[in-house]
Amino acid sequence: MSLVKYKQKRNFSKTAEPESGKKGKATSHIFVVQRHHASRLHYDFRLEVDGVLKSWAVPKGPSMNPADKRLAMEVEDHPYDYKDFEGTIPAGNYGAGTVYIWDKGTFEILHPNGNSFDKEALREIKSGDLKIVMKGKKLKGEFALVKMKGKEDNAWLLLKHKDEYAVSEYNSEDYTPEKVKAQGLKEKAAMKQASKKKPVIRAKTAPAAAPAKQKKITGGHPVKKRYKPMLATLVNEAFDGEEWLFETKWDGYRAIAAVENNKVSLYSRNDKSFLKDYPPVVAAVEKISHTVVLDGEIMVLDNKNRADFQTLQHYTTTGKGHLVYMVFDLLHLDGYELQQLSLLERKSLLKDLLSTLNDDTVRFSEHALKNGTKFFEKARKLQWEGIIAKKTDSAYEEGRRGMSWLKIKIVNEQEALICGYTAPRGSRKKIGALVLGIYENKKLKYIGHCGGGLNEATISELYNRLQPLVTKTSPFAEKVATNMPVTWVKPVLVCEVKFQEWTSDKIMRQPIFLGLREDKPAKEVQPEIAKPLTMTTTENQRILTLNSKKVTLTNQSKLYWTKEKITKGQLIDYYLSVAKYILPHLKDRPESLHRFPNGIDKPSFYQKDLDLEQTPDWIKSVPLHSGSTGKDVDYLVCNNEASLAYMINLGCIEINPWLSRLNSLENPDFIVLDLDPEHIDFRYVVETAVHIKAALDRFKVQAFCKTSGSTGLHIYIPTGAKVSYDTSRLFGEYIARHVNAELPRTTSVIRAKASRDKRVYIDYLQNSRGQTVAAPYSVRPKPGATVSMPIDWKELNDDLRMSDFDIHNSLDRLNETGDLWQDINKVKNDLRKIIREMEGQ
Repeated sequence: MSLVKYKQKRNFSKTAEPESGKKGKATSHIFVVQRHHASRLHYDFRLEVDGVLKSWAVPKGPSMNPADKRLAMEVEDHPYDYKDFEGTIPAGNYGAGTVYIWDKGTFEILHPNGNSFDKEALREIKSGDLKIVMKGKKLKGEFALVKMKGKEDNAWLLLKHKDEYAVSEYNSEDYTPEKVKAQGLKEKAAMKQASKKKPVIRAKTAPAAAPAKQKKITGGHPVKKRYKPMLATLVNEAFDGEEWLFETKWDGYRAIAAVENNKVSLYSRNDKSFLKDYPPVVAAVEKISHTVVLDGEIMVLDNKNRADFQTLQHYTTTGKGHLVYMVFDLLHLDGYELQQLSLLERKSLLKDLLSTLNDDTVRFSEHALKNGTKFFEKARKLQWEGIIAKKTDSAYEEGRRGMSWLKIKIVNEQEALICGYTAPRGSRKKIGALVLGIYENKKLKYIGHCGGGLNEATISELYNRLQPLVTKTSPFAEKVATNMPVTWVKPVLVCEVKFQEWTSDKIMRQPIFLGLREDKPAKEVQPEIAKPLTMTTTENQRILTLNSKKVTLTNQSKLYWTKEKITKGQLIDYYLSVAKYILPHLKDRPESLHRFPNGIDKPSFYQKDLDLEQTPDWIKSVPLHSGSTGKDVDYLVCNNEASLAYMINLGCIEINPWLSRLNSLENPDFIVLDLDPEHIDFRYVVETAVHIKAALDRFKVQAFCKTSGSTGLHIYIPTGAKVSYDTSRLFGEYIARHVNAELPRTTSVIRAKASRDKRVYIDYLQNSRGQTVAAPYSVRPKPGATVSMPIDWKELNDDLRMSDFDIHNSLDRLNETGDLWQDINKVKNDLRKIIREMEGQ
């Protein structure tokens, strides 16, 4: 009977997990710890008791250090045969992700009381205090599982006792197959073998494992069909940093190469195959005797060993030029996904790998450590395009443009869309100048004409490529002034141009055509404006000038998310990068400060009343009377970037504004319905939101939706500040109870947690003076640094997850979609009229 929940959650026709399984005659009791890459990496800790595996999810993994108190969330029992399960649970199934065995062994009860083993173990589990002795390869000695008082029913702590096996420092991640493989590969054993033999990379056996002969390791992860390249953010100057390395910015086509069973895939960032275009690269990569996935740049080198992008443009037709695949990252090796290794570890493995390949076509991209300014000066003298700065401990984040990889350009360059061409003048034929554009907030924007860099051969090639794209109408919404007739084309072809500078109207000055970008998707062509270096400084303190105010930012390297290695400085960088989107939603609203001075894992506190003696005089504040204390409270008001940076520097990971503004504090601008799931799947939150939308549509009420960034959804109903909080709350309650009546089994309007277990709580009580809700684009103090993200109603589906939007990818989404809530303050639902209609029903 204890396996009922386990079976209910799984479809055994779609997952290879065991449906059941019984123990044989063995008298010892086993334990197993499985490392589980699901929506979040965690460790599943399982103990054999009474014929099943009692199970706990341990987010940070077990520790041999008695000082570590590991949270362990009790989950459903698993069948005995689950002790041997390894593999991938397919997407769409419960627990989707990859599972492998991290440790395995037997265990005993520490203080048996004469009961049978199972009876005593069940008694101690029921009492919330289980003490055991573990005999594994990694986990040895005395441990305790202690149930936490006053917490969730399933919250426990996994503790190591002080004994002969205890250690002072321990990291579960040091014992993963990836790390073990990295350690072995660095030995470079047997690299220089006889010339007739194919060299192989050998690896040591894992720590604490029985001695074994060295052999080539192969893991169980198949090569994925496609890998998305990690991207770099443009900054405006070079810098030095202890935790940074610096590479040449190669001027070519970004390419992913995958080799499996000597078969090669070679493709661009926009998924275009390069197999037929660059045969020498394919032939060279094909020689690699391992299963690998490489990330690098295909380019043509000139006689000074510099990348020649224009020669590369014509390589597919001329075959001329010294073709090279410059590789700078390794994503997969012999069955192991390596993205979570640090950059230095990946590059070390990559260098070892490529040293066995005697083909100059594939090269290792060298780097310099720490001294970026010196490296940049070298780049300038050698006339490189620029340099790339990368954090040495950074993971590989597929498809993301974060702050761990930065690029510093020597020459201003911009990807642009060819939107048309002007008629030629003088001796030039077919094309006079290219009319260029980029996407900004989903709208195509004109950025200038480009006639420089176009020779006869280039013009002829471009003309032929553009003819099938000719259209009668301009792709721009605004009128574009030209001095010659224009032939408009569909904005499909991407080109690269260099230019002097951006004008005040955001037009390129003196652009010169460099070539077509076959490797870039047209929809991703957006303005690339360099961020100030101060936003990426590696110093522990920095001073920014924002809104003509000097803002001192402290403890910039302090980790706010320990597991994700996200610092306070990175959090501030995020908020400044989205300032133009978030500030309109904060303007003239009192802020309740929720401060996390030491990150999400340490205690936090709320502060409403500013200490004005310690606050800069340029910070706006407003005194408001507090009914609970009978005193005036000085609230912070955040109307600009300087105030935003100051507030985040106080440790405010999330931003919590009032629902009303200073000019109408008693009348909120919105009614908010907060959908909070209590031990129920997120799809029911989506279902509830859809029903709320349908109910509002019946009254012709326009509403907006966003993820909470925590567990649920927020639905905002604009009111135009025309009604009081009391009226707003009554309307919210009406809608909540209406939907609760439609979905009585999965929703609740009762605040008490016991009454809403396994239901979605529709919270309408936030609609009171002084109550706050996390702002749109606010980061939340949750694992993964998730963001409260406005979404289109069409995005409400079973695939929606909190983890879809985080500190790393939110800016890219904003650049693509713009602010979906930019018109929320223009919407003014006539709530009085709607209430009259409701009363008349």
